[in-house]
Amino acid sequence: MLSRLIFLFVAVPLVELAILLQVGQWIGIGPTFALVVVTGVAGAALARRQGLRAFMAVQRELAEGRLPGRSLLDGLAILVGGAFLLTPGILTDIAGFSLLVPTSRRWLQRLVRRRLERRMSEGTVEFRVWGPGGGFTSRRTEVHGRTEVHGRRSDWGDSQ
Repeated sequence: MLSRLIFLFVAVPLVELAILLQVGQWIGIGPTFALVVVTGVAGAALARRQGLRAFMAVQRELAEGRLPGRSLLDGLAILVGGAFLLTPGILTDIAGFSLLVPTSRRWLQRLVRRRLERRMSEGTVEFRVWGPGGGFTSRRTEVHGRTEVHGRRSDWGDSQ
């Protein structure tokens, strides 16, 4: 877990900076700066519009007495996509726009769902819940056709 965080907060920005410097050499500093600003503003506007649409879909499904599964996933993907677009960089912009475009968002959701289903069929799915004072890790295991849930409290410093 710690290595993923290091990668996320150190390696990705360094790669983004290297790409922006290279693009700046190819097209110039002004156009590169404009590209970063335009994608940020366009992404924020698109995320706002898509987010409101997803929020209205959740409200509509709840009013109809249905559980808003896909709408909630859409809202989460739009939130993450908007955050990516507000982060300066080419790779994060690509990731952000892919989460805002419904076609690619559906493809990514299917990919995540397949991965989760595969892990469930293998017999283990792990959920980590964090709150004040520590966390709780739960692991679901299939043993001879029986489902067992094992849990343990963990401290904030637990890196598992």
